[in-house]
Amino acid sequence: MQPYEHFTLAERESLQKLKQAGKSNSEIARVLGKHRSTIGREVKRNSNRDGSYHHWRATVLYICRRKKSVRRLLITIPAIAEFVTRCLDQYWSPEIISKRWKMFGGVGLSHSTIYRAIKKKQLPNITARSHLRRRGKRKNSHASQTIKPVHTIHDRPLIVEQRGRLGDLEGDTMYGAIGKGVLLTLVDRQSRLLYSTRIASRDSSLVKDAFNAVLDGINVNSITLDNGSEFAKFSEIESQLNTTIYFADPHSPWQRGSNENINGQLRFFFPKGTDFLKVSDEDLQKVVALINNRPRKCLLWLSPLEFLSFKCCT
Repeated sequence: MQPYEHFTLAERESLQKLKQAGKSNSEIARVLGKHRSTIGREVKRNSNRDGSYHHWRATVLYICRRKKSVRRLLITIPAIAEFVTRCLDQYWSPEIISKRWKMFGGVGLSHSTIYRAIKKKQLPNITARSHLRRRGKRKNSHASQTIKPVHTIHDRPLIVEQRGRLGDLEGDTMYGAIGKGVLLTLVDRQSRLLYSTRIASRDSSLVKDAFNAVLDGINVNSITLDNGSEFAKFSEIESQLNTTIYFADPHSPWQRGSNENINGQLRFFFPKGTDFLKVSDEDLQKVVALINNRPRKCLLWLSPLEFLSFKCCT
């Protein structure tokens, strides 16, 4: 099948002259290299009321029809707009929203459509700055080698590398402002479940106690950390949790990618400069619950809590 091509102004002008010369549709089609039915449709659609044909008027009618033929955006359908808005209010990404929509039987809603709708302000009270994670800013993180690890990331068993079990964690601390506390964040490598608690400072003794508190009753097979000085008491943490701690290479945040990703999500709620001493435990756990109920692409669009529930059931 030949690709469909619209008439050009020059072709319409030639068609007008051939019609005025008394040529039939078949003869005009042979001259213009088109099918006779194409000529017939063009004449029928764009002729004047008296049956005459003028190329300028035909072109104007064509342009008007094209402007009216714009497909209705899916995001303007009330049910879809309501679903997207509700999900964005839970700080889900457009890609997550698109996939979850399709999981429940919806079709045709792409993440790019949602991004365009946000940019064009087609969703009330939704902006990229208030609801999208990155907000157009990029951040770089740098690790520093301040302790002497016993086990490095290269010593980890294969099952940890392959995310083959629950209980293998990645950890880090996230700063607010100078002297205003930090967060301890721990992420399960398989389920991506987040554990977090507030600490008054980076003091290694406080960090050690925070590990014990946030992981109380949790089966911990291993923990992978960066080389920050706050983890200087790692041997005591290993002892109290009956686990093994591995340290990533310096300046290699991608080796703890799951943890870095979750810290980026936490930064949406607690931007740089946040006074964690004024953040209540209740407010922190509300944010943790939001993140743990957020569907993930790596979990086939299940949330960490849904993944754990599914894994326990099977």
